[in-house]
Amino acid sequence: MNSSKYIVFSLTVHECLFRGFRTLSQNVSSSKHTPSNAPETTVDHLIYTPEHFALKESIKKIIDQEINPHVDQWEAEGKFPAHRIFKILGNAGILGVNKPVEYGGLGLDFSYSVAVSEELGNIRCGGIPMAIGVQTDMATPALARFGSHELKTEFLLPSILGDKVACLGVSEVGAGSDVSSIMTKAVRQGDEYVINGGKMWTTNGTQADWMCLLANTSDGPPHRNKSLICLPMDLPGVHIARQIDKMGMRSSDTAEVFFDDVRVPSKNVIGKEGMGFTYQMLQFQEERLWAVANTLTTMDIVIQETIDYTRQRKIFKMPVLHHQTVHFRLAELQTEVELLRSLLHRATALFIKGNDVTKLASMAKLKAGRLARELGDSCLQYWGGMGFTNDVLVSRFYRDSRLISIGGGADEVMLGIICKYMDTLPK
Repeated sequence: MNSSKYIVFSLTVHECLFRGFRTLSQNVSSSKHTPSNAPETTVDHLIYTPEHFALKESIKKIIDQEINPHVDQWEAEGKFPAHRIFKILGNAGILGVNKPVEYGGLGLDFSYSVAVSEELGNIRCGGIPMAIGVQTDMATPALARFGSHELKTEFLLPSILGDKVACLGVSEVGAGSDVSSIMTKAVRQGDEYVINGGKMWTTNGTQADWMCLLANTSDGPPHRNKSLICLPMDLPGVHIARQIDKMGMRSSDTAEVFFDDVRVPSKNVIGKEGMGFTYQMLQFQEERLWAVANTLTTMDIVIQETIDYTRQRKIFKMPVLHHQTVHFRLAELQTEVELLRSLLHRATALFIKGNDVTKLASMAKLKAGRLARELGDSCLQYWGGMGFTNDVLVSRFYRDSRLISIGGGADEVMLGIICKYMDTLPK
């Protein structure tokens, strides 16, 4: 592998691994002004450095040139070209910012993943950022932490470089937020597992090259009988039943997948057999913080576009924005967004220092889902009839953001986790 082709970002202020970022980092460091894409508040500087802002600026250019011009088309088609877009992102190092350098990553801490997620919120739909997040922070974290060198070489490396598309096989028809109740089985036969069952709501499922599959590998207790398995999607017996027609996130393909006597080498188990549930739970902190970060930027954009529109749109000969109920409401919503951003950055700062932030991540995820619904509904109302069309971002956000309170653990699951940490659950 020619590492110079992929490494474009710096590991330290003085050492650049990314060729294209040296100038960006120097420009940001020497400037007396805040970077153009940095929020006016100073809270970002609690966890972000000039290198974070340089990374964000590079991502923004890719979004503006390679993604946003095509979003409307991909939304209409119900799928975006994952292999092409992931290869572009992989070449820029964006798919492995906190993954090991020896497998194509940049070896940076999780705050860089949060920065990536925030910047991906500039994509004018929710489906594509979600698909990227599955690749970077859902299907690959356990593999990066616990996988063998052989598995990392075969699956992690090409996923970071954008040569392979990954999906996560956890949810089933009868097991969404309740991961412990999955039914898919992987029975050991010699040096292989024979897999039978099915997965539902599989993001990237129709285009994926491999799946990080959670399956029952024994008949033991539900929290100790599961394993994560790297499963190539082109194996005999893997059937893509259908691409699911969703209310929102339409540019992201979501599949129902069945397994009929699929044979996978036993060496494809990530880490130790029976530890899959634990591995999956460990990465939920990152997954949920990533989802919150991605939502924040879009909410900022929706508020700003609503301000711009209501300043121009008149009702009873006066701009809609000039009505106190409107500009007061937008002020309330922006305040809530900033509070959520502070919670996210506090949780991230604690997480990268090795703290358990399950409670804070659950709080942030709960708040993000509810605020997104509240914000989408309020802003859409101020667009009037225009807000009920597919022509504006606010209507797309209204549809897409509804998933936040469902995917990655429903609101009710987040409340249960928070109550557990508060020691208020009935014994």
